[in-house]
Amino acid sequence: MKILAFVFTLMSFSVMAQTSAENWKTLSGLEYEKTKDEYGEIFVPKFGPTIKALEGKEITLSGYIIPFEGMFEPDHLIVSSVPVASCFFCGGAGPESVAEIYLDEPVKYTAKKVTFTGKLTLNDSDVDQLMYILKEAKLESE
Repeated sequence: MKILAFVFTLMSFSVMAQTSAENWKTLSGLEYEKTKDEYGEIFVPKFGPTIKALEGKEITLSGYIIPFEGMFEPDHLIVSSVPVASCFFCGGAGPESVAEIYLDEPVKYTAKKVTFTGKLTLNDSDVDQLMYILKEAKLESE
């Protein structure tokens, strides 16, 4: 039992110690099905065990704030792992390249790359939210 507890502790530490680039790489391993509803195409995620291991954990993600006109809220925003011109909404990136961020404290919009830390929630059912959501997030750097 002590060995099992030690292994679990090491696994938990390795998840928390991952860099933003490693986290995005893990999240990019997402598989999904494309379906349609009355509004258009929908991506239904199929979270594998590697991604599920991050759920509920505090992780770090760096990226670019997506400046949706009239929709930017200083405490609820979307961040893309790639620059805006290449993002899921404006370019050719997939839905696994963006995350919804709920911040404890509001931030100002910037076009610079930013880093956030928060608890990861996986979403596979609410079409009004993204697949990846960071809650209780904090701005780490600009």
